[in-house]
Amino acid sequence: QVQVAESGGGSVEAGGSLRLSCAASGFTLSNYYMGWFRQAPGKGREGVACISIRSITYYGDSVRGRFTISRDNAKRTLYLQMNSLKPEDTAMYYCAANPPLGGGCNPSLGAEFRYRGQGTQVTVSS
Repeated sequence: QVQVAESGGGSVEAGGSLRLSCAASGFTLSNYYMGWFRQAPGKGREGVACISIRSITYYGDSVRGRFTISRDNAKRTLYLQMNSLKPEDTAMYYCAANPPLGGGCNPSLGAEFRYRGQGTQVTVSS
């Protein structure tokens, strides 16, 4: 059974950093498209970052240059390093996974992927 579980959220001041982790089970991490998306209260899902099966990375315009997606296949873990955080980054962050034939990173960057976790809250204060 494909499962992903996020951790690492929290509260931080603007300009600070956080690293989110996503533990994967029930599938081979390197064989899936993996992404992060976020959702703020009253807003729709926003794709944040995605890493393809070939390890090509994609980022949303609002986070490019500040966030970095990576994965450790041996640890079965996906990461999102978030630097220079802004109050507008406040949201619930979700890890998402898509099988090889389920569609690539674009255009949703994970927001429409088949499997997702329960989310981890990130709050950035000004």
